[in-house]
Amino acid sequence: MELNGEERRATTYCVTGASGYIGSWLVKSLLERGYTVHATLRDLAKSQYLKSKWRGNERLRLFRADLQDEGSFDDAVKGCDGVFHVAASMEFDISPDHANLDSYVQNKVVDPAIKGVRNVLGSCLKSKSVKRVIFTSSISTLTAKDENERWRSIVDETCKTPIDHVLKTKASGWVYVLSKLVSEEEAFRYAKERGMDLVSAITTTVSGPFLTPSLPSSLQVLLSPISGACLFAILSAVNKRMGSIGLVHIEDICMAHLFLMEEPKAEGQYICCVDNIDMHELMLNHFSKEYLCKVHKVDDDLEERQSLMKPKISSKKLRDLGFEYKYGIDEIIYQTIDASINFRFPTLDHRLKQ
Repeated sequence: MELNGEERRATTYCVTGASGYIGSWLVKSLLERGYTVHATLRDLAKSQYLKSKWRGNERLRLFRADLQDEGSFDDAVKGCDGVFHVAASMEFDISPDHANLDSYVQNKVVDPAIKGVRNVLGSCLKSKSVKRVIFTSSISTLTAKDENERWRSIVDETCKTPIDHVLKTKASGWVYVLSKLVSEEEAFRYAKERGMDLVSAITTTVSGPFLTPSLPSSLQVLLSPISGACLFAILSAVNKRMGSIGLVHIEDICMAHLFLMEEPKAEGQYICCVDNIDMHELMLNHFSKEYLCKVHKVDDDLEERQSLMKPKISSKKLRDLGFEYKYGIDEIIYQTIDASINFRFPTLDHRLKQ
């Protein structure tokens, strides 16, 4: 249910993590549609660059808040009709050789993830004005393999990655996966116990243009077959867990957040994915042939899988609710490469074939 112009002007939303890729674009989208926005950042100095990218600043208020500082979201959330909880830790890996690894993970990953969620939701509860919270989750919390390690034909919101599997395998990017799993689980537990309306938007690989002063990590991961970045291991790990790479355009993921905020029937979790593509196809058919990019050698595992039917990462639940995607895979890839070249991403530019 989309609000009209007058309703938008009377509506205030809070966006946590406003200096990040999704958060900054979500602030932009909300301001352009006439909403009043309370944006939180750990470091207000980072807002100076973004304020030049955001139009409608007269309806924007900035707040310093930290997930680990209890009560720091109180002022930002006060008087808001809804909260988009986008802020999250972006730590990907810890060396398995780390001394007292289990203790370190508990103290530095699990406990902070739980505390951060409780802080934000606690502020929402105290506000008395927040009607719904949209929690930004990640496809990293899902898996295309069943308990017997066989490929599923369809991946939906029920295909959770077991926490003990994450801790056992410690695949590339496992710290981020663990943090997202723990924080989402705690968010729903906390909300259910207190009668709060919480909905989760499960993002796939978000790509396209960006507002941030540096290249977002999701774009670095997607472009890693070209750039040769160490994040290629994360892309490979995602492909091995999901059988493909799910994609969604930055504008679509922000519109999905807003749609879920304002759709009365929304409940539970929703995968946001316009389509998924095998990494082999992404590298050889898009990056190499279409955009004439030099790519990493495709490993034997990928060669073997290209003849298999890839699991479908399903956004059926969100589509059935009435959401429509604007951008397909071809346009997402084109805009991602174009934005990164314009940004002069150094390890991308010199790898383009002449």
